[in-house]
Amino acid sequence: MNKLLLIGFLALSISLAFGQNKEIVETKKAPIPTAPYSQGVKANGMLYVAGQIGLNPQTRKLVEGGIDPETIQVMENIKAVVEAAGAKMEDIVNTTIYLKDIANFARVNELYGQYFEGKFPARTTVGVANLPGGANIEIAVIVVLPKIRRK
Repeated sequence: MNKLLLIGFLALSISLAFGQNKEIVETKKAPIPTAPYSQGVKANGMLYVAGQIGLNPQTRKLVEGGIDPETIQVMENIKAVVEAAGAKMEDIVNTTIYLKDIANFARVNELYGQYFEGKFPARTTVGVANLPGGANIEIAVIVVLPKIRRK
């Protein structure tokens, strides 16, 4: 009987430790998706934020003025989703940046860097031929949720 209880307890523990716990993250402070994807997904202590372009959440239109305002809006959209999940920008561990014009790399670095203090996330930057909605930049991030803020 004790062996049976022990086996049952171990099976339950393993299930809870390794079973996927998926939660959708939504906020009105970032653009609401019109396609079949979520702004963010929490799973197993991680947050996956969908690629964000420079859409104004209220107007749902791409901000005007080129790479600077688009980059700032992208980072604000990301920040909104990250905070809606109970995390902070410092919890971001990986970013992927897609740039329509790689010549904007240095300027994007400067603006992007203002959203982090000290320990920067790992990052990949890719030059692409085109982005949704005529955007110049898109950024996706992965966040490790601190244990005290995990659900």
